[in-house]
Amino acid sequence: MSKHTSTLLLVPALLLAAAGSSGAIAQDPPTFSLPGAPEQLFTGATTKELLAAQILLDHSGHSPGVVDGAMGGNTVRAIEAFQRANDMTADGKVSEALLRKLQAAYSGELTQRYTITADDVSGPFVSVPEDMEDQAELDTLGYESPAEAIAEKFHMSQGFLKALNPGADFASPGTEITVIVPGKDKLDAKVVRIEVDKAAASVRAYSEDGALVATYPATVGSSTFPSPDGSMEVTTVAAAPTYHFSPEGRDWGPDKKLTIAAGPNNPVGGTWIDLSKEGYGIHGTPDPKLIGKTSSHGCVRLTNWDAEELAEAVSKGTKVEFV
Repeated sequence: MSKHTSTLLLVPALLLAAAGSSGAIAQDPPTFSLPGAPEQLFTGATTKELLAAQILLDHSGHSPGVVDGAMGGNTVRAIEAFQRANDMTADGKVSEALLRKLQAAYSGELTQRYTITADDVSGPFVSVPEDMEDQAELDTLGYESPAEAIAEKFHMSQGFLKALNPGADFASPGTEITVIVPGKDKLDAKVVRIEVDKAAASVRAYSEDGALVATYPATVGSSTFPSPDGSMEVTTVAAAPTYHFSPEGRDWGPDKKLTIAAGPNNPVGGTWIDLSKEGYGIHGTPDPKLIGKTSSHGCVRLTNWDAEELAEAVSKGTKVEFV
């Protein structure tokens, strides 16, 4: 085996004959190809099974948020959502049965070699200040580095991208790196109804026939700034939105109106799905690794790629229910 290729072979427990002399023949164990993934990546809490599960979930329509090789709350939520949708026991655990079911929908390679392009490093890259008044001075709220841009392009955390590629120069075109094979970023059906589950910190999207087509981890309000209750509708969708802040009616933020330029590190990320309750929306984020782990000011926050995928599947009048 090449030092640049890691293949995961899941070995099942021996299956014994259930009755009499008839023998039960075990299924072939699922095999997952992880080309380019360094073996040293799997010496700690990151296992090949866990990484395979996260990537396969990204293909399944049940987003784990950032792929980071870590077993966190967003991965557990995605596993449970997939299990419920497939009539499995929703225990949130990575098992051979889960991996086999996931692989039935996608059996391709899970990682790939990728050559950094001139576009990947062209920017503009900016140092994004934390203060909103300082952000309003910038012409764009773009990525801060090529590594950040590449990580989002492939649905990964920056930390995991760097762990996959120790010592790599992400700012140099022509550099060959290892990345995951991400999901396709396009749902198979139009979304006519969205459920925002505040307690579960998740968003569920349904098609016209009532089928569940996608689930996403979400940051949904906070105890100080709760998200609204009840039903509303999508009114419009804005790609690359400019963020307009007004202090009127708010007890947080600056004491003056601000306009913050568009970009993935804008306070609402790269996409805004406007809702019929004024001031509320479903949107992206400047920090995808924190989805489901921090609070918002009442809106619903997704990773930039999940927000974009959902935005392309909704239309004016799509129902949104906060439960």
